Amino acid sequence: MSSSPKLDDMLREAILAKPQSVLDDKDVMHALVAANERAMGGNIIDLRGIAMERLEARLDRLEDTHRSVIAAAYENLAGTNQVHRAVLRLLEAADFETFLRDLGGEIGEILRVDSVRLVLESAQPEQGRTLERLGEVLSVAEPGFIERYLTGGRGPGARQVTLRQMQTGSRQVYGRQADWIRSEACLKLDLGAGRLPGMLAFGAEDPHQFTPQLGSDLLAFFAGVFERSMRRWLS
Repeated sequence: MSSSPKLDDMLREAILAKPQSVLDDKDVMHALVAANERAMGGNIIDLRGIAMERLEARLDRLEDTHRSVIAAAYENLAGTNQVHRAVLRLLEAADFETFLRDLGGEIGEILRVDSVRLVLESAQPEQGRTLERLGEVLSVAEPGFIERYLTGGRGPGARQVTLRQMQTGSRQVYGRQADWIRSEACLKLDLGAGRLPGMLAFGAEDPHQFTPQLGSDLLAFFAGVFERSMRRWLS
């Protein structure tokens, strides 16, 4: 006579009626495999069980990768939508003052950055003072400032988009907000032949919002639209 406990009749009938449910339940299958290994004893190696465990581990890794890819795709889609909305708002401005006001207000909110600054180089101090009166979002610097700021004084060759973390922001760029800036995205602007370069700086309190490991394609696209709009206003 077998000493194994008899399976409850109702449970047995439920399993026979829906065996696929047992196969689809990972916890149940683990319990059955463990019970089978205990029944075989410690002197028998179940190669099929080992292979199944490895396949399950590989499946778990694939599922984690799948979730990561989906999350990255959604994040990229959300970022694309943000940039597109910001571009549309940028193109709606009817005059330069509205353009600057929107840049420091609604466009910054759409892009979810804590500070937006437009830096223009000028060789004429009186022209710089006139430009700065147009709004707090705009600051004027001496020729060569933008290249030095982006490269840290290591010479020419600044990228169009620079993403980096910092201990504190530059007062010349961010003004009163500089003390709590912990990361930034700097977009170098080509304002056309015969004009000094410009720079659009997005500052964030979060040190992880802009890091060198992040993609910059969307920001490069925004920079291209922005510099074309600026050429229109400067002309």
